[in-house]
This record gives sequence, C-alpha cells and structure tokens, in this order.
Amino acid sequence: MAGLFDKQADLYVQGRPNYPKEWYSLLADRTSHHSLAWDVGTGNGQAAFSIMSLFLYVAEYYNQVIATDISEPQINRAIHHPRVKYIHTPTSLSNNDLISLIGPEGSVDLITVAQAVHWFDLPNFYSIVDRLLKKRGGIFAVWGYKDVTVSPAFDPIMKEFHNTTLPYWDPKLRYVLDGYKTLPFPFEDVGLGSEGRPMELDIPKMMSFEGYLVMLKSWSAVTTAKEKGVDLLNESVVNDLMTAWGGSHLVKPVVCKVFMIAGKVRG
Repeated sequence: MAGLFDKQADLYVQGRPNYPKEWYSLLADRTSHHSLAWDVGTGNGQAAFSIMSLFLYVAEYYNQVIATDISEPQINRAIHHPRVKYIHTPTSLSNNDLISLIGPEGSVDLITVAQAVHWFDLPNFYSIVDRLLKKRGGIFAVWGYKDVTVSPAFDPIMKEFHNTTLPYWDPKLRYVLDGYKTLPFPFEDVGLGSEGRPMELDIPKMMSFEGYLVMLKSWSAVTTAKEKGVDLLNESVVNDLMTAWGGSHLVKPVVCKVFMIAGKVRG
C-alpha cells in the first residue's frame, strides 16, 4: 500500500483536507489523561499536528504525539513540531518491535487513524491497539472521507468522473466507499460513532479549482489508472469539471463529508 502514496507524496500534502481541532476536543473530553497520543498512518502529519495543536490552544496537551507511517516519503514531508515524534514503521517490523517504539503496553491515551485504517490487517492492528491503549480512559478513533460536495451544477459532473475511477480502486477501499458502515470495529461505543453506525461530520473549506484538481490527482485510483495507460483526468474531463466549477480562477466553498468511529477497549 505504501507504494501508492510514495509516488504522489507531494500531491498528497497539497490535496488532503486539514482536520478541525474541534474534533480532537471531542476525543480529548473522553480521555482521562493527556500524556501520549499515537497517530497511525500519519501520512504528511496532518492529524498528528492537529492533536498537538488542540492542546496548545486549551492548555491541556498531550506531552508527546508519536506519528507513524510505512511510507518513508510521506514521513519526510511531515509537518514538524518539537512535541511530535515521527517514526517510519516498515511492514517488516514485528508487533513487539512496533509496540516497543510507541511505548509500554497500556500507556497510550489516544490512538487515531485518519483515512488509513481500511488498508490495515485489521485483526492484527486491533490486537496492537488493545495492547497499547489504556484500559481506563483510552480512546481509539478512526475516520475517513469519500465525497466533497461543491454545488448542484458541479456535483453530478463529479459523480460521473468518480464512476470512471471505480475499477481502479484497491478492493480494501470498499470500506471507504460505503462510509465505514461495514468496517469491523470491535470496541466499546463512546458516543462518537460505532460499528455499523459511523458519525457523520463535515469539513467546510474554501478551495480553488486548481486545489480541487490537485486533490483528484492525489487519488490512488487515478495513479493506478495512469500506470495502466488510462488518463482519467484527460483534458476533456478537466475542461468539463472546470466549466461546471465556473472557471479555473474561481474559489468556492466546498464540504468534505467525513465519517468517524471511536471506541475504547472492552472489558
């Protein structure tokens, strides 16, 4: 999986949404302590940086955030801060070695996975979460997104484009395509979505057409199609999208539709 995002790491940095600090307030309110957070599949560090930022603002911060990813190019493009420690974690690491890099068992207050848990070997990863997360007051949260709504004129054109990408998505993306509604999540409900019933959230932001196009180019399906000789974002498609947008220089309000599930260790 890392190879998909190694190839478009620069686009990934430019094209992904920033997660609002208010989300982490929801999570922080449910953690008993704020000593250690682990952001898994951190990519370019957006989520890791947001966790740290929240506690700077409210003066209740995690003493350390550990951010890990199997993609070294993504880690190399991460947002740096003295309280965030980035670690490249290749798939060759054993569970015990990975746990030793994060902290003692039962020591992590918050574990987050943004737009990545669907790639993991879920039973194995969940066993690691169970070992690392504090049994009392520890929270584990995952989220993802698939749709970005723009306008009644643009959204149907975008849906047509999205349909052309479907043959090129990795089968593991089925969890994203159904909004995590079928994602196995064997953790106790904490009121922020649960297995089979994700909580829906919105990320409003202003975006230029060029920025939107960068986001589309960062999609793994677009990269995979191009490797197979299919240019999904050819000139004709881009022109259709641009016309529906209203022009290449127009900046518009858009909404990223996000789904979250959070829980704690059962028992």
